[in-house]
Amino acid sequence: MQNPQSLSRPIARGKTFDLILTSMLVALVFVSTMLLNIRIPFFAANGGLVHLGTAMLFISAMLFGPKKGAAAGALGMGLFDIMGGWLLWAPITIVARGIQGYVVGKVAWSKNRNGTSIGWNIAAAVISIPFMLVVYYIGEAIMFSSFVIPLASIPGNLIQNAVGLLIAIPVVIALKKLPYFK
Repeated sequence: MQNPQSLSRPIARGKTFDLILTSMLVALVFVSTMLLNIRIPFFAANGGLVHLGTAMLFISAMLFGPKKGAAAGALGMGLFDIMGGWLLWAPITIVARGIQGYVVGKVAWSKNRNGTSIGWNIAAAVISIPFMLVVYYIGEAIMFSSFVIPLASIPGNLIQNAVGLLIAIPVVIALKKLPYFK
């Protein structure tokens, strides 16, 4: 029989817990990308997909920091590309979204903020966007052997990130009020 006092103790956060938590974040990014996506018809074939995976990437990085944000973004969206028929894009996505998740987490968690500052969380997401855009631009330039074609994906990527940010900020504000995240 368990000691009643042991039930009130916080969960130990060891390597196993971190692995499970990171795996869950990867799964959340993957599922929110796979199940909730909308093709934007007025953009070129590249850059015309809006999904909620970006919101989950932002949420993961703001709540849990740069390492988990990087893993969730890279692996979650990379798996979407592999499983969703976008295999050619997977290496670019893994790098772009890994860097983006890391940057969001690093800025949001710098100076002991731990993702608690709404202003810094917004700034973190905004600062991360050029990193993601540059990686996708370079990857597409190589893929299409053109420096012009990748320009067509920028508006869709900007919409993608704006939607993600608009969803992530209220969710992070609400979750940060829970005792687990304080």
